[in-house]
Amino acid sequence: MPLRLNLTLVALAALALNGCGGSDDTPSLPDGTRTTFALLETTDLHTNVRSYDYFKLAEDKSIGFERVATLIKNARTEFPNNVLLDNGDTIQGTALSDYQAQVNPVACSDTLAVYKVMNTIGYDGAGIGNHEFNYGLSYLNQVTGSQFNVDGVTAGAACAGPKFPQVLANITSLKSGAPLFQPYRIITKTFTATQPDGSKVNVPVKIGIIGFTPPTILAWDKRWLDGKVKSEGLVETAQKYVPEMRAKGADIVVAISHGGLDNSTYAPDMENGNWHLSKVAGIDAMLIGHSHQIFPNAASTVPQFNLPGVDKATGTVNGVPTVMANFWGKHLGVIKMELAYASGKWTVDTGKTTVEARSTQNADKTYVDADASVATAIDTEHNATIAYVKTPIGSTDFRMNTYFADVGDVSAIQIVNQAQAKYVADYIAANLPQYQALPVLSVSAPFKSGFGGGNDFTDVASGNVAINNAADLYLYPNTVYAVKVKGSDVQAWLETAAKRFNQIDPAATADQALVSSFPGYNFDMFTSTDLKYEIDVTKAVGSRIKNLTYKGTAIDPNAEFIVATNNYRASGGGSFPGLDGSKTIYASPDANRDALINYIKAAKTLSLVSNGSARSWSFTKVATAGRVTFKSAANQLTLATAAGLANVSSINNDDGSGKGLADYAIDLSK
Repeated sequence: MPLRLNLTLVALAALALNGCGGSDDTPSLPDGTRTTFALLETTDLHTNVRSYDYFKLAEDKSIGFERVATLIKNARTEFPNNVLLDNGDTIQGTALSDYQAQVNPVACSDTLAVYKVMNTIGYDGAGIGNHEFNYGLSYLNQVTGSQFNVDGVTAGAACAGPKFPQVLANITSLKSGAPLFQPYRIITKTFTATQPDGSKVNVPVKIGIIGFTPPTILAWDKRWLDGKVKSEGLVETAQKYVPEMRAKGADIVVAISHGGLDNSTYAPDMENGNWHLSKVAGIDAMLIGHSHQIFPNAASTVPQFNLPGVDKATGTVNGVPTVMANFWGKHLGVIKMELAYASGKWTVDTGKTTVEARSTQNADKTYVDADASVATAIDTEHNATIAYVKTPIGSTDFRMNTYFADVGDVSAIQIVNQAQAKYVADYIAANLPQYQALPVLSVSAPFKSGFGGGNDFTDVASGNVAINNAADLYLYPNTVYAVKVKGSDVQAWLETAAKRFNQIDPAATADQALVSSFPGYNFDMFTSTDLKYEIDVTKAVGSRIKNLTYKGTAIDPNAEFIVATNNYRASGGGSFPGLDGSKTIYASPDANRDALINYIKAAKTLSLVSNGSARSWSFTKVATAGRVTFKSAANQLTLATAAGLANVSSINNDDGSGKGLADYAIDLSK
């Protein structure tokens, strides 16, 4: 059971701890007393409560809190002494979260579905991720049961929220100067310990938790946060609060930091500052996330886990035990720690610390059973979401998918670009006459491109198009932004997007992987008959875009264009050169997805000729001595053919990863 006290008792307990140096209420213990406990982490749940894909309206056993809940219960049986914590990116990410935030907003008196099930299983605490801010501060204030003292948030009675403390130290209110959430919390847990004579004794251990989120939220969600909050660097914030936590009695300090690892020169606004955070004295363990990866993982080729000071096999970062438990409820992070009592205080026996990320997938590729109580708890919300996403908005005579978006299929990209371009063009015509003479272009990306396996692709069947299909085509709750750029900016934009590909050596005889680790959601592409360009993957990053033309003529570096995009990209997301918010001419309040829905409603019927085949780009032709390979879902070659990609072939229908992916090859000479 979590230590969840009456708020009055919590306040009294906190007052009792002020000024304490160590566990003054620990019973008299002989030196050599020891206790073992486990830190349990979930991260990046993104409201995947059920093992269900609302886009496909089908069960997906590979995801869902209802399965990781089973792992939690198993771990608690194995480790009766435990602390369960969540790393953030919890309240956004599925049609369920959008339904509760935007379609049928959850009432103040009601608890958000994901928090409802987290309350039931008994979390001890949680951090705050960047996606917590996607729906705005007023919504976050409500669903977390907070009392934000920030401009634009109306003060009032606290609404229903989680029954566990949420901590965030590095985001502060410009109005009050105070952290938006509690910066840290010291939780007292009663653990069973073993004394030197072998006898058992119950002892209080004080676990201090401190939370961090990427400072880059100020750019990503500028529309909600600008002028209301500010960010602090992770290192400076930890150096301020960790000694304070120790002084107030924390035996163990756990950093719940929603970010990954980056050992480049430290900067207070860096997105993934946990490599540097690990060096702050007094932090005993780190729970990290954001990157949607597994750590520890001895076989990982992810660059951030192959940095100096990072042990990807044992799970330490500069000696600090660290875990990242994947995403969407696929894994449970487990840090087992042993404490030794001596001279009146607990210390960590680092030699007996172990770190692992436990998968919901069994060795035989089946999945652990779902915890049945989870589905029951949110049955009403789940069914209401399904009814909502089934609402028809139009029809299509072609299949819109991203299985081969990396090699040129735009069947699921063009419709998004068309919707964004029309939205921006209409607004300019009505409100911004000074820009009416400029061409309006649009970019979008394959948001689902196989990162999560064979099911992680956009796939909208021909026939009726419903709201869930629009959500599949546009995954995120971004808003439409318009930026004014020059031809040279378009070139730089595309050069950055082309990082999606590895550099190919034409003379190499061994297989070469075409696609790099650069995220698919940053592979921006145009789909316009006016704009054409090539990507030469044999060239180094920064020099790959060739023959960039506008209306058949080489693009003028000084020519001006309006580009429709989203708030994330326009405000600096993805680190595209020059896109730092300064080029934005219109920051709309409307979601890209809503613009898409309205566009489809107006069009009524979509066709391949009009809405899914205007490919602006191609690979520069080059003959290679060996195969150039890439991955997609199994048994989908016919879709490549349908998209006109005659240079794609199938190698096998199982790449051996257990993720439902297959290997394909592309002949770059054709």
